[in-house]
Amino acid sequence: MSRPVMAINSEGADWGWSEDAGERARLLQSPSMEAGSPARERQGGTSAVGAVFIVVNAALGAGLLNFPAAFNTAGGVTSGIVLQMCMLLFIISGLVILAYCSQVSNETTYQEVVRAVCGRVPGVICEVAIAVYTFGTCIAFLIIIGDQLDKLVGAISHESAGAVSSGPWYTDRKFTIVLTSVLVILPLSIPKEIGFQKYASALSVIGTWYVTIVVIVRYIWPDSDVSPGYIPTSPSSWTAVFNAMPTICFGFQCHVSSVPVFNSMRKPEIKPWGAVVTVGMIICLFVYTGTGVCGFLSFGSSVSQDVLMSYPSDDIAVAIARAFIILCVVTSYPILHFCGSLCPGRAVLEGLWLRFRGEPVEVDVTREQRRRLLQTVAWFGLTLVLALFIPDIGRVISIIGGLAACFIFVFPGLCLIQAKLSEIQEVKPSSWWALVSYGVFMVTLGAFIFGQTTTNAIYHDFVQHKSQ
Repeated sequence: MSRPVMAINSEGADWGWSEDAGERARLLQSPSMEAGSPARERQGGTSAVGAVFIVVNAALGAGLLNFPAAFNTAGGVTSGIVLQMCMLLFIISGLVILAYCSQVSNETTYQEVVRAVCGRVPGVICEVAIAVYTFGTCIAFLIIIGDQLDKLVGAISHESAGAVSSGPWYTDRKFTIVLTSVLVILPLSIPKEIGFQKYASALSVIGTWYVTIVVIVRYIWPDSDVSPGYIPTSPSSWTAVFNAMPTICFGFQCHVSSVPVFNSMRKPEIKPWGAVVTVGMIICLFVYTGTGVCGFLSFGSSVSQDVLMSYPSDDIAVAIARAFIILCVVTSYPILHFCGSLCPGRAVLEGLWLRFRGEPVEVDVTREQRRRLLQTVAWFGLTLVLALFIPDIGRVISIIGGLAACFIFVFPGLCLIQAKLSEIQEVKPSSWWALVSYGVFMVTLGAFIFGQTTTNAIYHDFVQHKSQ
């Protein structure tokens, strides 16, 4: 379905927050205020069931491995589950808000919705945040590859992790990360088009479900060599609960990809979308909770940041889970780096670069191949170098989890505030004030989570690490 081209935020003044009230109200008019506004069912669109599957697939991923450690950080099963349930309300409402703002702004991607509704400066900040988030996630993927290969090499050679680290050079963790990345990931990241996305998505879903099943089964029938450490039943401090939030935000963050999914539906309307995201997030909740609770109770406070690292190398079922995770990560890295419709990496950098140069894409097409190659090699090289010297995914997730909170809370809250403020109404009903207040609360909460978790991560990873 073609969309009319609108000159939204295209003038020099749109770097700010204020615009002509009449013009902005016309651009951001609520669909409920327009005659004949119900969306017509489009042919060939995504069904509600298909949309649920896509949302679940976008949310489930490598963050699953860190949930048992998050339950340990939160102070036990009860506090971990309560924290998830409380955050789920904001996660679902954020997804609904983004769909609403996509309708009123007539935009189809997360960053363009923010740009159209909030202005150019918030839009550019959002694009930069997505690029940084995607960059950090790619680093986490490479770390996971190194962790799982370390254990698989130990299983094949019948050696412990310590023996592998002191073994031949070709079994070294850094060498296996470099070899896998250069031979597999880099070639898959360079092409302009990636046709295997649907297969990678299927592998990702199968892999995450298999990991969850293995963790639950190994809790019910534990290995005789595995003994849990101390199992906390309450948080050590109130800040400990907040320190678990980055993992939860990282795990449930599918907001960046939600806007294209909403617009791909046969009937993109708010009520059906609300049902889609509610069902999708409940499915994710069961998967994450099952993994988090059973993984945490299996190992207690001694659980690793990557739960699979806590299991013995010679466990065949866990070894298959490791192979699944490696396969998922190897295929997901190029998609994450490439795909502008899901989690933009290259696409966001491309947009930022062309806007900086002041050139439309059509003018710069002749240099696209060279620019794409340079961007890919630079992106890949930086993520690889950082992955080689960062010891575990917990440190990466503690940083990018704060950014995920911005995508879940801050930007949707800002969009809701701006969309409601742009409505022309002489008398503001109580529902209007309630929605604006809710938007303010979301922005405040998101900013607090981002500030607290990022500060804590920097303190523990740099200040405390140097003093030791």
